Amino acid sequence: MSDKTNAVRILDRGKIDYKRYSYPAGEVPPSGEEVAALIGQDVSKVFKTLVTIGKSHKNYVFMVPVAKELDLKKAAVAAGEKSIEMLKSKELLPLTGYVHGGCSPIGMKKFFPTFVDSSAKDLPSIIFSAGKIGQQIETSPQNLAMAVKYKFADIAAD
Repeated sequence: MSDKTNAVRILDRGKIDYKRYSYPAGEVPPSGEEVAALIGQDVSKVFKTLVTIGKSHKNYVFMVPVAKELDLKKAAVAAGEKSIEMLKSKELLPLTGYVHGGCSPIGMKKFFPTFVDSSAKDLPSIIFSAGKIGQQIETSPQNLAMAVKYKFADIAAD
């Protein structure tokens, strides 16, 4: 894994402890559950990074377990918005610098308010995209907080 992503460079620069995983990247990005299986990890600690847009036209980033969906109503409450919707896939790369299936909360083109599902609070580590399809990062929620400012919130659908 010699090709470093922006997220990995930021972690290295901050001397933040993490572990990298890689898996074969096909033409179609695998689902989050498939990623967990490909890297041999428990699906409950693998998170997906979702970018949204609020009624105010502000963008927000949400991280939820891959086996769950983002509850848009809970997300809106967490962000203090009237409503929130998912960003269209074609808008992701110009806004964040990342593609669908390879979006990391670390190293986006600019900072957006970020929320991590409260299920991560008690986990020793979580796994999420390293910013490229086929690469994942594992680090503790505390270490993640050194790379990107976020708040815990109850945002996953039940």
